[in-house]
Amino acid sequence: MRNRKFSWKKFGKRLLYTGLVFVGLLLIGFIYLYCVAIDYPPKPADLSSLQLQRKQPSPGFYTIGDNWFRKSKSGLFEMYVEGKPFERGVINGKLSKELVVNQEVYFTDQINKIIPSKSYLSFLKYFIAWFNRDLAKNVSEEYKEEIYGISKSASDKYQFIGSNYQRILNYHAAHDIGHALQSMALVGCTSFGTWNDRSADGTMIVGRNFDFYVGDNFAHDKIVAFFNPSEGHKFMTITWGGFVGAVSGMNEKGLSVTINADKTNIPSGSATPVSLVAREILQYAQNINEAIAIAKRRKMFVSESFLVASAEDNKAVVIEKTPDTLDVYDPHQNYIVCANHFQSKGLAHSKENLVQLSNSASPYRYQRLMELLNAEGKNTVQKTVDILRNRQGLHGEDIGMGNEKALNQLIAHHSVVFEPQKLLVWVSTSPWQLGQFVAYDLKKIFAMKGMQTDHEIVDTALTIKPDTFLNTKAYHDFITFRSLKQKVYDGGEINPDSLVASNPQFYHAYVIAGDYSFKHSDYKKAIGYYKTALTKVVATVNEENYIKKQVEKCTKKLSS
Repeated sequence: MRNRKFSWKKFGKRLLYTGLVFVGLLLIGFIYLYCVAIDYPPKPADLSSLQLQRKQPSPGFYTIGDNWFRKSKSGLFEMYVEGKPFERGVINGKLSKELVVNQEVYFTDQINKIIPSKSYLSFLKYFIAWFNRDLAKNVSEEYKEEIYGISKSASDKYQFIGSNYQRILNYHAAHDIGHALQSMALVGCTSFGTWNDRSADGTMIVGRNFDFYVGDNFAHDKIVAFFNPSEGHKFMTITWGGFVGAVSGMNEKGLSVTINADKTNIPSGSATPVSLVAREILQYAQNINEAIAIAKRRKMFVSESFLVASAEDNKAVVIEKTPDTLDVYDPHQNYIVCANHFQSKGLAHSKENLVQLSNSASPYRYQRLMELLNAEGKNTVQKTVDILRNRQGLHGEDIGMGNEKALNQLIAHHSVVFEPQKLLVWVSTSPWQLGQFVAYDLKKIFAMKGMQTDHEIVDTALTIKPDTFLNTKAYHDFITFRSLKQKVYDGGEINPDSLVASNPQFYHAYVIAGDYSFKHSDYKKAIGYYKTALTKVVATVNEENYIKKQVEKCTKKLSS
C-alpha cells in the first residue's frame, strides 16, 4: 500500500469546512430557536384604550374612568380594574406603571445575584426561550391580550432579553420554570381550611402562607387587586405589578383558590403556567366541579396542588395536577390541610411524591399544622392567623427562626385568610405575616361605582393586630441574622460566632458559619459549626447530606 503524505493544506481546508458547517448549523439552530421562541403579540380588535390617560386627583391616587389605584395606610397597594381583556391590561399597566417597571427591576436584580455570570445568563436566556417555545400556544387569547395590554407599560430597558410582550408573558411562567429546573418546590407553602363543626360559627375559614421568596424587594409592593372582567365572575387576588395570574384569590361566588407546589420531574417544554390556571378557575368557576373541569382542560408542565374552597359546596378539596394526570383529594370531613405533597389515592403513592415525603420539609409542616388545629379547638379567623404566624416545630420545639419546617418561615410574600360564605378576606401587611391583617368586604367593594376621591376601603373594625413577636428581642436578633447572612452572600467579612448567636437554634445559621469558615480555610472551626448544625432540626435530607459531606471535606483538610 502506498503511503500518502500528510497534507496540512488539505487538513486545514477540511477543518475550515467542518468549522463552517458547525457555525452554519449553530446559526440555523439559533434562527430556529429565535423563531419558535418569539411570542408574537395578539391583535386586539379595539386598540382605543391605548389613548386613555390616567388622572391623579390627589398624590398617589390614580384613576381611569371607574378604574382606580391607590396605596392604603396599611402599606398595601389597592387596585380596581374592569373591562375587556386588552382594555383591562392597558388600564392595569397605566394605573400601576411604576410597580410594573419596579417589579421587573427587582426580578432581574435577583436573577443577577443568583447567577452573576453574564455568559451563563446569556445561555439561560436561550434555554428559557427554547423551554417556553410553546408557551403562547397554551395561554388563552383572553390572557394574552390582557398581558399584551400590561406590556405597553413595561420598561424598554430590557429589550435585549426580549420584547416587552415576550418578557411579561414569560414572567408568568417564572414560578414553573424555577420549579422545573430545580426539580423542587420553590414555594414551601401551607394552606388549610375548616367548616361546619370545626369552625366556631360553622362557616368556612381558609388560611394560607405564600412562602415565595425572590428577594425582599419583590415582596415590597404587594397589590390587592379587584377585577370586574367583561366575562366571568368578579374576583380579587393578591398580586404584584405586571402579573395577571393568581396565586391566592377569591371570587364573588365565594370560591377561593390557593396554589401549592409539589415535586415534579424536569419537563421538555412549557405548557399553561400554574398561575393562569388558578386565574381561570377564579374567573370562571363558581363551584368545585367547575373548577375541576377547568383544571382538566389545561395542560401543565409542573405538578401543583390547588386548594379550592367553595361557599356553594360548603367544603374544600385539593385538585392535584401533574403534567400527565389529575386527581382530587376530598377529605370527607370538616377540615382540610395542604402542604407540598399529594394526598389523593391516585397520586399519593407516585414515585415523585414518595421522594417528596422522604426528602422535603412538607410532611413535617403537615404534622405541625394538624397538631395546632387539634390543639386550638374550634377555628376562628384569629386562630387561623395565629397558626399561620406560628414559628415553632413539632410539640412547640424551638427549631430556629426561618426554618422551612415551620409554618411561618419568615419569608412569606403574603399570608391571607378567606371566609367564602361571608365574602371577607384578610391580607397580611409587612413584615411577612407579622404585621396587621386588614379586612376587605368583597360585597361592598364590588358594589362600589368607581372611586373619585381617595379613601380607605378596608373594614377597620375587623383588623387583626400585629404579632407581638415584633416587639421582642428575638425578632430583632432575627433581623441581625438576616443582615449578617446577606453580608456573607455579598462576599463581606463577618464574625461567624455573631451570626450563630443571632439565631442559635437554626441549623442553617451554623451551615452558613461553617461555609464561611471553610472558605477562609479555618477547617477546625468549620467542622465545629457543621457538627453543631447536625444536632439541630435540619429541614431537608439534601441539606443534611450536604452538611455531612462538608464534615468529611473538613476532616480530610485537617488530616492532610
